[in-house]
Amino acid sequence: MLYLKLFTVSFFTFLILDAIWLGFVARNFYAKYLALYLTENVIWLSAIIFYIIFNIGLLVFVILPSIEKNSYSVLIIYSLLYGIVTFATYDLTNYATIKNWPFIVTIVDICWGMFVAFASSSMAFLFHKYFV
Repeated sequence: MLYLKLFTVSFFTFLILDAIWLGFVARNFYAKYLALYLTENVIWLSAIIFYIIFNIGLLVFVILPSIEKNSYSVLIIYSLLYGIVTFATYDLTNYATIKNWPFIVTIVDICWGMFVAFASSSMAFLFHKYFV
């Protein structure tokens, strides 16, 4: 049950932050640089599957080890590494294989991945520290 609670906290933190990021903060940025690639209709099932997989990984590779070591420093390092590895996999592959993929999108997206991994895992860690 604890794992489900921690997953839920990180999942909804990620979901809310990503909705704000994609819907408001970076909306024009992505529209400017990726207009040729963006679909008019989001495939929500695919997006939800990504959010689930990402947050399972966050739980296993960041949140639980940080709680086990009772270390926010570990969380910071692991979450930033997890964010860069997961988002760089996507963005650097796109940069390598998609003609005219903007490098600025790769950089911004990887930075976003690092931040959202950190923020989502931090909320779960703090939830565990103060409410469990």
